[in-house]
Amino acid sequence: MREEKMNERFDLTGHFYIVLTLLFTVYGQLVLKWQMGQAGTMPEGGTDKILFLLQQFFNPWIISGLFSAFLASLAWMAAVTRFELNYAYPFMSLAFVIVMLFSVVFLNEPLTPQGIFGTLMVVAGLVVIARA
Repeated sequence: MREEKMNERFDLTGHFYIVLTLLFTVYGQLVLKWQMGQAGTMPEGGTDKILFLLQQFFNPWIISGLFSAFLASLAWMAAVTRFELNYAYPFMSLAFVIVMLFSVVFLNEPLTPQGIFGTLMVVAGLVVIARA
């Protein structure tokens, strides 16, 4: 069992699938936020909300973000064929870190001390889990 865990950690292909999952997830989240910010606020009325969202659905950038989420799902399916879920899943917390950093750089969102501290806690948790 111990040797199986060691072999799992040296599986470069499996880690590549995790990296792809992260990249596609982050891209999708950033593009969706960017484009929805460009679209403005959601209308108040129920029908107007649905029409607003459907209109956004045909935006090529939004489509690319949704397609990216689909590709992330495919990469994740490949990753979990290579690793136990309790090993692979903590790496997904890196998406929080990457999205936070990129949202500051590309979307001009604020970086707060609480955000930095929370991100450091996520990274520390990932290190603890990865060493187990």
